[in-house]
Amino acid sequence: MPIYLYNTLTRKKEIFKPLKKGRVSFYACGPTVYGYAHIGNFRTYLFEDLLRRVLEVNRFKVKHVMNFTDVGHLTSESDTGDDKIQKSAAKEGKTAKEIADFYIAAFKRDARSLNIKEPNIYARATEHIKEQIDLVKILEEKGFTYKIFDGLYFDTSKLKDYGWLAQLDLAGLKAGARVETVLGKKHPTDFAVWKFTLAGVKRQQEWPSPWGKGFPGWHLECSAMSQKYLGQQFDIHAGAIDLIPIHHTNEIAQSQTAYGKIPARFWVHGEFLMIDGEKMSKSRGDFTRITDINKAFNPLTFRYLNLGAHYRSPINLTWESMEAAQITLQNLYQKMRDLNELSSPAVWQVKRLKKILGLTNKTEKDIFKKLARYREDFLEAINDDLDTPRALSVLWQTLNDEKFWPETKKILLLEWDKIMGLRLADIQPADVPENIKKMVRQRKKLRETAQWLKADILRAQIEQQGWLVEDTSLGSKIIEKRIQAG
Repeated sequence: MPIYLYNTLTRKKEIFKPLKKGRVSFYACGPTVYGYAHIGNFRTYLFEDLLRRVLEVNRFKVKHVMNFTDVGHLTSESDTGDDKIQKSAAKEGKTAKEIADFYIAAFKRDARSLNIKEPNIYARATEHIKEQIDLVKILEEKGFTYKIFDGLYFDTSKLKDYGWLAQLDLAGLKAGARVETVLGKKHPTDFAVWKFTLAGVKRQQEWPSPWGKGFPGWHLECSAMSQKYLGQQFDIHAGAIDLIPIHHTNEIAQSQTAYGKIPARFWVHGEFLMIDGEKMSKSRGDFTRITDINKAFNPLTFRYLNLGAHYRSPINLTWESMEAAQITLQNLYQKMRDLNELSSPAVWQVKRLKKILGLTNKTEKDIFKKLARYREDFLEAINDDLDTPRALSVLWQTLNDEKFWPETKKILLLEWDKIMGLRLADIQPADVPENIKKMVRQRKKLRETAQWLKADILRAQIEQQGWLVEDTSLGSKIIEKRIQAG
């Protein structure tokens, strides 16, 4: 079954085919590590994790590279202002490396709590200065750079299709309309590839270069590191939509100039997460961390919330939306727990053997046909530009289909969770306290003697202690109110 991805470069969905059969080269823009990543940032990393999982379920071997920006990202998009890492170091009284190390470790902890797979390679900008200088040399040799008082700049006017990714109207773009003007800069879209350490300025992070002591421009690192680990052209480049107009546009300009080709064939971008209609900003400090979410919710609740919306659609996060996602996730966990209690691997193996031997009756044949259709519907949805809302709809249809055996549902759920990443395999049987069991038995006796009010009071007391009682045809089922995976 083909995979369709929306390619920002062409503004349409295309069938994804990798450069090398069975292998996918995948580069994702990571965080600038001057502070904690917020939940808006993690919406992007969750969508990138989802993309990787979908590729792997489709039997591709994925080489996933993510960068850590630990130098060169200035407080202004106009190549002016302080380096964000250096500014944070001065504020916290630490070295730039200490700042980067601390926030990289925090990022990794948060990512693990969301069950985000680690990339094959984490690439730090400061560990690839040589590669970045070598890239600038190529740009200079090709005549695409010029020098002004504060650095070496890329001349965007020399690249005839500059701005194609963002569909920039270069003819109508005036100085200051996109970014602030830097004295001596020839065009409003020109950008720094190497910044000088100016006289009288003390910097923690600076390196010698053929053009003078300084540090690389922010856009340079991704071009240099993706080329080193994935080649001059690779399959997929992913990130948030706010990277399109400047960062990814400039990354393409550098790589295309240096190597004669656009670095990635597919550019895939995720939409923002909003809180009460407003986009969060790490630089303003008005943000919510994953650890803040985890104080009130299972961390995978946030993952489930993201699965409920298409990655190219904005999410407006509210307390109510998180509570609704948590309730739904708990229902899913309880169903998984029920399936664990009801299913029997031996029974499934017998049914499977009967199918292989052609010994199934008509009912079983119909069930197997429906099983195949559900599997196909789920994969078709997820392969259609990562349509997780439609895939979740198929999942719940499957769970609520009373004709399916528990064994079949369990197998499908575990198979699909390789994509969803909700840790369904970690769901364990409920460890119900003895006092709760005793209260449930007492309630049963009250119901048998039609003492409904006393039974309801006891049920409320059980719920206050974190447990629910569900009455079924097979008897009372005890459910933990807040089931955690793992």
